[in-house]
Amino acid sequence: MTGVVVTGLGVVAPTGSGADQFWAATLAGDSGVRPISRFDPAGYPVREAGEVREFDPTGLIDPRVVVQTDLWTQFALVATRQALDAAGLDPAAHDPFDIGVTTSASSGGNAFGQREIQALWAQGPRFVGPYQSIAWFYAASTGQISIAHNLRGPCAVLSTESAGGLDAVAHARTAIRGGCRVQVCGGTEAPVSPYALTCQLPSGLLAETGGYRPFARDAGGYLPGEGGAVLVLEDDEHAARRGAPALARVAGHAATFAGGDDWALSTEALTAAIRLALADAGVPAREVDVVFADAMGVPGADAAEVAALAATVGAVPVTAPKAGLGRAYSGTGALDVATAALALATGRIPPTPGVTGADLDHDLDLVTGRARDVPLRHALLLARGFGGFTSALVLSSPAHTDN
Repeated sequence: MTGVVVTGLGVVAPTGSGADQFWAATLAGDSGVRPISRFDPAGYPVREAGEVREFDPTGLIDPRVVVQTDLWTQFALVATRQALDAAGLDPAAHDPFDIGVTTSASSGGNAFGQREIQALWAQGPRFVGPYQSIAWFYAASTGQISIAHNLRGPCAVLSTESAGGLDAVAHARTAIRGGCRVQVCGGTEAPVSPYALTCQLPSGLLAETGGYRPFARDAGGYLPGEGGAVLVLEDDEHAARRGAPALARVAGHAATFAGGDDWALSTEALTAAIRLALADAGVPAREVDVVFADAMGVPGADAAEVAALAATVGAVPVTAPKAGLGRAYSGTGALDVATAALALATGRIPPTPGVTGADLDHDLDLVTGRARDVPLRHALLLARGFGGFTSALVLSSPAHTDN
């Protein structure tokens, strides 16, 4: 089957914008989780988040588009430009029907929508702007990326909450195997606003005290984050003809579902996803060199993930850089894909911020403190979305071919 490789990536994250800045901060174990600054969180039980604080779309996005879009789509547009530049890909030099777009979305343009609803109730319907109908929409980023770069190949949006970032990459791989030569894919979120935070609180999964400390004995949930990543995927022959080096190969994927109220505690769904993804990749469990964990930070969910790993890949180095970013829902999986691709390209496993080996409540080789330098062949990425969406993705070093 057609091999699919990552040739470029763009990142907008609480720890930095652009792959170089983001990767340096990630290797250093820096954290972008701080007290919320965008609004007064005094009335909320959760008062910290991973905010993208220095983002300015001026000069990066057409001002006519800025007024039409929410922050989450602006993140996606900037990350897309970075990814295309990194891949050395000028869409204008290619058949527009050879390049498609796939993004994931969870919370959508909630801050934009909140402003318009406030205007409606305070001033009346004449004060609701015309872009309310599109800015909040979960497909807004796919549409705006496609319009901005005249990308007319297969386009899609997936909505599987925090599993969406991995699922979008898998869907893009399917599109490429179906004949589309290039896919721009990934996910971003901007869920740090009063309405968005209000919507997140009923889940009971957010940390109200103690921070985001996955796998720690005092873990009490996760903190929200924002930002995300966009990647350029190509069929390997197309990339080779362009002379574009690959950072990683998208080797395998599987998605399962754990329904019911106890979905986060399902070891079965994670175990099945891991085994199916490894089978899809043709990668034996013993050849997995690193796991980028879902790392929900909820004690029962963390225990389920540890059990699934023990049942499948055994004692493998595990990392969760998202602990220093906050959980950006569909953006988090895309950030993990970008991070794993950089890890495979450099042979470095970044640490898990804010957690030490002495904090662990599980028998787990969690990379903490300092980055670990090891040869990397295959990385396993895990993600779970609210309600039971479960996803596993296998990325491989470019030296390893697909099945």
